[in-house]
Amino acid sequence: MLFSYLRNLLFVLIFSCTVLIYSSCSDEIESQVVVYSNNFGQLDLAGFENGRLFIFYGDTLLGFYNNEEVSVTIPDLPNHNILKIEVELFVHDSWDGNPDDGISGPDFWYLKVDQDEVFRTTFSNSPCESTFCLRQSFPQDYFRQNFPKTGAIRTDLPGLCLFGAFQNYTTVYRISRLISHFNNSVQITLGDELKQVNSPDPLCDESWSVGKIEVTAMVVI
Repeated sequence: MLFSYLRNLLFVLIFSCTVLIYSSCSDEIESQVVVYSNNFGQLDLAGFENGRLFIFYGDTLLGFYNNEEVSVTIPDLPNHNILKIEVELFVHDSWDGNPDDGISGPDFWYLKVDQDEVFRTTFSNSPCESTFCLRQSFPQDYFRQNFPKTGAIRTDLPGLCLFGAFQNYTTVYRISRLISHFNNSVQITLGDELKQVNSPDPLCDESWSVGKIEVTAMVVI
């Protein structure tokens, strides 16, 4: 009798787990529309605060920045509950990633939406040898220990200033985040907290710029 009871109980547990697995709901996209897309080829800085442009390797980029923020405000959004924010980020010269030595790092980059920080990470352009490898957090939030340039979409560009004569010192990343959002306008802020205590020219030592910003308004149910 006990055996029969245990067998029936096991069956119920297996059946219940199976129902939970196969009846779980998944989100569906009801609508999506690109509400903002700017690769700066038209020299468009409408809605920007602290926006500036320069030419790097034939491309017009937003930047370049060191211990600064740049913001863009996008009005008149359609009905939505999710924003997909995509940023093409160029990381120039001697970013040191995670080391918390009070001198050269950590080198933070962050994303804010309506002044709320939604992503904070670090990047490293360091060579990675057996005895020397400055790790970064990207593609995760800080603090994670990933190899330099993990998740990059391009690594072969020269530096911008300090390492302008050397290949592989500008790294390009595509950052994408889904953010819960309901307001009819949004302010997107990009910024950094770079540390180079011993550098006579911090802006030349390490900086960042942006090749594209794209925002998609979505209704997800």
